[in-house]
Amino acid sequence: MRTTLRMSRAAVVFAAIGALALAGCGDSEDDNKTKPGESKGKESAAAVQLPKLNGEKIQVAAVWTGPEQENFTKVLKEFEKRTGAAVTFVPAQDPIVNFLGTKIAGGSPPDVALLPQVGALQQAVERKWAKPLGPETKAELAKNFTQGWQDLGAVGGTPYGVYFKAASKSLVWYNAKVFENAGASEPKTWKDFLSTAETVSASGVTPVSVGGADGWTLTDWFENVYLSQAGPEKYDQLAKHEIKWTDPSVKTALTTLAELFGKPNLIAGGADGALQTEFPASVTQTFTGGDQPKGAMVFEGDFVAVNIAQTEAKIGTDAKVFPFPAVGAESPVVTGGDAAVALKDSKGAQALLTFLASPDAAKIWAASGGFISPNKTLDISAYPNDVQRDIAKALIAAGDDFRFDMSDQMPQSFGGTPGKGEWKALQDFLKNPKDVAGTQQKLEADAAKAYKS
Repeated sequence: MRTTLRMSRAAVVFAAIGALALAGCGDSEDDNKTKPGESKGKESAAAVQLPKLNGEKIQVAAVWTGPEQENFTKVLKEFEKRTGAAVTFVPAQDPIVNFLGTKIAGGSPPDVALLPQVGALQQAVERKWAKPLGPETKAELAKNFTQGWQDLGAVGGTPYGVYFKAASKSLVWYNAKVFENAGASEPKTWKDFLSTAETVSASGVTPVSVGGADGWTLTDWFENVYLSQAGPEKYDQLAKHEIKWTDPSVKTALTTLAELFGKPNLIAGGADGALQTEFPASVTQTFTGGDQPKGAMVFEGDFVAVNIAQTEAKIGTDAKVFPFPAVGAESPVVTGGDAAVALKDSKGAQALLTFLASPDAAKIWAASGGFISPNKTLDISAYPNDVQRDIAKALIAAGDDFRFDMSDQMPQSFGGTPGKGEWKALQDFLKNPKDVAGTQQKLEADAAKAYKS
C-alpha cells in the first residue's frame, strides 16, 4: 500500500497557507463573491447517477457526534431524496472495530461504516467484514481521486474504501487578538514556536491549549514532530514497526516534544488540566474570553473550524492559522481521513459508496465548514471561506505527496484505543515528560504485542 510519496512539494504548498489563508476575511461578504476561475450561482447538474431504491433501508455507522454528525446527516438526506431509500445514522463508539464486531456477532451489522483508521479498514477486510467496491463506485473513485487516496482504501490491491472526509493535520490555529496584543508573529520553526509561546506567556495569556483527555491529539503532536525531524523514510518504518519505538529517532522526537510539555506554564491548566480537557474544549477555550482566553493557540487539523463555529470567533479575522512549524528541514504534512466501506452486499450500500465518491456528496458538507475532501473534482467554491478554500487547495495540490496519520495505520489496539497503547503512553508522557526512556519502553512493549496479534 502506497500511503505516501515525497514530502517536499506538499510542504511548500502547505507553507503557502500562512500567506494565502490569512489574506482571507473568514465570513465576510467577499466570501459570497465569485473567485477567479470559480463558478457560483446556478446549481450544477448531478455529477453521478444513482439507482432508485424506494423502500430500501440503509444503516450507516460512524463515530461522528455533534456538528459532524449533523453535517453528515445532510449528506444522507440528499442521498435519500435522490434514491428514495431510508437511511439511518448509527452512532458508533471508539474503537469502531470493537463496536462493529459486536454488531456483526449479533447478526445486525450496518450496511456501511465510516472507518477513521487505515488499520481499522485492514482489520475489517482481514475479518471478512468489508465487501469490495462495485464497478460504479470504482469508476467514480478513479475519476475523482488521486492514486494515493485510492491505494489507502485498498487491501491487497482490491479497493474496499472510499475516503469521503480528509483532514489536514499539520495546522496551528491561534487567537489573533492575543497575538496582536503580545506583539507575537507566526512562527516558522519549532525554535520560533517555543519563543512565540514564551512571548505570549509574558503578555499574561497561557500560550498553548492541549486536548490531552483525548489521546489521539497527542499522537498527532508526536507525528508532526517526528515526520519533520526524522524524515519520511523513518516515519514509514515506524508506522510499520520495522524499527522499534526504542529507536534513537523516537528519543529525539520525544525530547523535542518535552521542550513544550515539560513547561506547565506554557500549557493551559498545566499537564493535569490538559489531561482533563477534551479536544472540543481545547478549541473553544482558545476562542472564547476575548483577548484573555485560557489558551492562545491550539494545534489540530482543519476540522478545528467546526468547533470554532461554536464560538463567536470568525475564521480569518479572530481565528487564524499557520502550518505546523518545521522541526527539521521541512514543515510536516500529515493527513488523516475517514473511509466508507460496505459491510453488506446490497444495492443500497454500493449506491451510497458511489454517492460518497462523487463531488455531489462532498459539496454538501463542504458548504457547512469543518470538512476537507480529497475529491479532486470538487469545485473549490463549495467551501465557505478563504481559509478552508486555501487548505483544500493545498491538499489537492499536494497530490500523493503526503504522509497519512501514523497511529491510524497501526493496529487499532495500539494506535486507536482510548486508555491503551500509544494514546495512554503519550498521556503518561504529557504528565511526566522527563521519562523519555520509560515512555519508549512502554510504547515498544505495547506495539510489539499489537503487531503480533
